[in-house]
Amino acid sequence: MLENLIGFRQSGRSRAEAGAAVTRRPTLGLALGGGAARGFAHIGILRTLVANGIVPDIVVGTSIGAVVGASYAAGHLDTLEQWARGLQPRNIFGYLDIRLNGSGLIGGSKLATQLEASFGSTLVDDLPLKFASVATEINTGHEIWITSGRLVDAVRASYALPGIFEPVLVGERWLVDGALVNPVPVSVARALGAEIVIACNVSTDVFGHGTIISAHGTPPEAGATEPEPVPEKRGFGKLFSAEKAVKREFFGSGGRPGISTVMVEAFNIMQDRITRARLAGDPPDVLISPRVGKVGWFDFHHADAIIAHGTRAAERSIESIQEAISLLSPTDNQVPGTAQETPP
Repeated sequence: MLENLIGFRQSGRSRAEAGAAVTRRPTLGLALGGGAARGFAHIGILRTLVANGIVPDIVVGTSIGAVVGASYAAGHLDTLEQWARGLQPRNIFGYLDIRLNGSGLIGGSKLATQLEASFGSTLVDDLPLKFASVATEINTGHEIWITSGRLVDAVRASYALPGIFEPVLVGERWLVDGALVNPVPVSVARALGAEIVIACNVSTDVFGHGTIISAHGTPPEAGATEPEPVPEKRGFGKLFSAEKAVKREFFGSGGRPGISTVMVEAFNIMQDRITRARLAGDPPDVLISPRVGKVGWFDFHHADAIIAHGTRAAERSIESIQEAISLLSPTDNQVPGTAQETPP
């Protein structure tokens, strides 16, 4: 009787140990890629993952991915989502403090104020999970992982698109957008200890049909056209005309791309090529790819639709993520180091 009781207790302890082994979940890392307005899809992705019990232990981000990742890590994702859904074209222009001097077309102080209001003096070191943002040192081209210091500085440096936003001084380094070197930072998540990396690439279908055109030139019937003369304005009309001219040069008009369009599209092409190369060399365990290729970089006022795209993309990936977690989890009712007995 006593032996049976002892055996029962030992058996119960073994089952408890086996149960503890089963509940041990592999470390999850989430790598959020850059893509300006398209990055709002990360909000829908995060919401869907957490709702399905897939909670990341490590979050890393580049550019807009750093903004969303930092907001989640600091507990301010609700604030970011509310702000994003409330954006209208007039609000967006209000955040673009355009300047014609300095090292960027946009000073970035208004956006920085918005981030300061959310993050305050929060430090990366004090976040409840591991977080890193990716930036690029402008003088050397080094890939910089910001894993300490002020959270707002880490985020600002990661989205400082060259030529559009001014570089950000962190420590003794001038930093710009991390998408120049690592648009979807899978490698950072692995280096911080992630056993399973879920990558979110919001630029996956932007240049899906890209190819090489072997020969291209001006059709014989096409001739050069002279620009139409602009009538001279006087007084207040001249003042307002100058303001419109600056916006026209920045955003473009009449089918002609503006400064911002040329810079962003060139950056877009480069980011797409770098992303393909980096993901081929260090693929994630699961890749979430929202279909947001039609969304422009400055279409922040379409946040509702962009977030919905992220939600749908994450829902399509839930089964794959759960399968990856199951494969790396201990076998049911098996204690490490012991063999399973086959019943007679």
